[in-house]
Amino acid sequence: MMEQFPGNLFVVAAPSGAGKSSLVKALMELDAKVQPSVSHTTRPPRGQEKHGREYYFVSDDEFARMVEQQAFLEWAAVHGHRYGTSRMAIESRIAQGADVVLEIDYQGAAQIKQLYPDAVLIFVLPPSLQELENRLRNRGEDAEDVIALRLRNAREEMAQVHHFDYVIINELFERALFDLKAVVHAQRLKYLAQRQARADVFSALNLT
Repeated sequence: MMEQFPGNLFVVAAPSGAGKSSLVKALMELDAKVQPSVSHTTRPPRGQEKHGREYYFVSDDEFARMVEQQAFLEWAAVHGHRYGTSRMAIESRIAQGADVVLEIDYQGAAQIKQLYPDAVLIFVLPPSLQELENRLRNRGEDAEDVIALRLRNAREEMAQVHHFDYVIINELFERALFDLKAVVHAQRLKYLAQRQARADVFSALNLT
């Protein structure tokens, strides 16, 4: 149960192109208490991505061995590749009081919620399907068939939004980032979080 861990676990999911990674990156630049979780993936690096920074890039065989060893909190196949979240990396950080943010798909988010009921699930939506398609094309990273696949998958992914605790619509980036920061801040104001973070005040007021 998450009550055993002083840190928060934030899980952010979105269809490809909704701006999830940009929002999380901006959040971490503004809030040093939020730490990233680096996932393992079987897909090749894109652009300037580096092993150990954006992802741990591993072979299909190595990923399969980690699955057999139950090294992942969750793993899923997305767009023809597999992605997984290291159990050891997450639990060690939240046990130390860090706030950890995961960028994963809705399948992984559901698995995390089963393991950690107090995990905070956040879904990022685009303002429209047309805008989502525009963003995918403007990235200039994917071929036409890949864009078509991502758009088909987006409809299935967005249909799962009702399973999430918070929904952020990324129409204006600055507003979406404000909303994301608000969710993180609200979690830190919960009773258990405040009792630990401001133990001096609770003690001075003779509160337990």
